[in-house]
Amino acid sequence: MSNFDDALKTSASAMTAQTVRLRTISENIANANSTAASAGADPYRRKLVTFKNALDRETGANVVKVDHIVPDAAPFELKYMPGHPAADGNGYVRMPNVNSLVEMGDLREAQRSYQANVDVITATNTMISRTIDMLR
Repeated sequence: MSNFDDALKTSASAMTAQTVRLRTISENIANANSTAASAGADPYRRKLVTFKNALDRETGANVVKVDHIVPDAAPFELKYMPGHPAADGNGYVRMPNVNSLVEMGDLREAQRSYQANVDVITATNTMISRTIDMLR
């Protein structure tokens, strides 16, 4: 039964980690067109989620944890908007370093990873149920 428990714990932890990633991606998308409030200030900076493998000391199962949520070091895009309050002396506004197309790709990947872990949990529960049926 321990291997089944480990599979369930690993998949559940991966789902929790992917939920954090999905929220972070959603935040990135929501701020893709936001600008700084004043000239010279930085706009929203894209965030990235990193994961790590950890050992659950209680059960001995390998689990997935969010390691860090880090700012993306990619440069900001400059957009010519001379009337904008955040425009510099040349009329350029620094825009967030968020590419909506990349975010949508990351979103699909996170959703697929989440669904794969749901499938592992479903398959594990089916195996547990069939094992119990065989023992009756």
